[in-house]
Amino acid sequence: MIALAVALAVLAGSGIAIGCTGLGLVRRFALTREPRAPSLPPMTILKPLSGDEPLLEAALASACTQQYPAFQIVFGVGDPADPALEVVRRLRARFPETDIAVVVDERQHGANRKVGNLINMLPAARYNVLVIADADVHAAPDYLARLAAALARPGVGLATTLYTGLPSQGSIAAKLGATQITHVLLPGALLARALGREDCLGATMALRRETLERAGGFHALVDHLADDNVLGRLVRALGLVVALAASVPATTVPESDIPALWRHELRWARTIRALAPAQFGASILQYPLVWSAGVVLVSHCTLWSVVLFALAWLIRAIVARQIDRALGLAIPAPVWLLPLRELLAVAVLVASFLSDRVEWRGHALVADNGRTAQMPVSPKRG
Repeated sequence: MIALAVALAVLAGSGIAIGCTGLGLVRRFALTREPRAPSLPPMTILKPLSGDEPLLEAALASACTQQYPAFQIVFGVGDPADPALEVVRRLRARFPETDIAVVVDERQHGANRKVGNLINMLPAARYNVLVIADADVHAAPDYLARLAAALARPGVGLATTLYTGLPSQGSIAAKLGATQITHVLLPGALLARALGREDCLGATMALRRETLERAGGFHALVDHLADDNVLGRLVRALGLVVALAASVPATTVPESDIPALWRHELRWARTIRALAPAQFGASILQYPLVWSAGVVLVSHCTLWSVVLFALAWLIRAIVARQIDRALGLAIPAPVWLLPLRELLAVAVLVASFLSDRVEWRGHALVADNGRTAQMPVSPKRG
């Protein structure tokens, strides 16, 4: 038992080291001063919509208030009765000067309904530079300008962004979801880049129309659940770079209860696990509170194990709050929920290896590996 306790303590130390490394990378990224693009080409923002969501109008309004010379927003839905259309109607009234197009098209082109929506929306796009942005993205006014700067770098074929989590309400579930995005996934993405990966993060994907066409267009993505990963891989196969823009928008965390958060994070986890099972499995090392709690259990609450757990919690809390500070976030990390957050994250990770089924907007799908098409399966929670 002593040997096991020591091994778990070493793992807890590795989690602390990973967290501190992530903080350093976030600080360095936050200090990045991207030079302005030599030109600001007109852009079309493609916003596929599906239903009304918490903070949807606020997120979409942030696209309408961009400080950029010329841009268009194309909203698309697959159902004429979609309640998101009422939100768009209000936005048109609020921002009459913004170039807004709406596409209502029920045609489905494959398993991924979001990509099918994009296929229907693309003919309405006026400009050569396309920004594919999720409906829940809350963007700063210089979002498009920073994407333009990233695309202007030599050899860049696609620009993407990090993003933080924005709880839509004060529920524990929303806070847990937001802190996972901001304090685990965001620094993890920077660590992956430091190790040489060029992941495409699907909340924002900006590229030129000709690059999309050379990569096979949206039709090359429509039967993949991880469309962002596939698009990034196809762009890299063209010999182009997937760059990280110096912008960090927020994404809404809408979940009001733990079961809803569980289903959402399990979909994420199974998708990522299908793409990179070894790396995803190794990500369990980044949870020091779980490992140090294990030390407490196997050592029967000895003083040193309790001190280790308290120290891991303190460092984890300091790292999270310092990430908030570096990114200028107004909503601080819920440090008292961090043990529960890590326990839930590990449970989701373990569950992700038990099945390939995911639930996405009421439809059951099979998590793919980014290489073979996967079609919808019969509706069933899993």
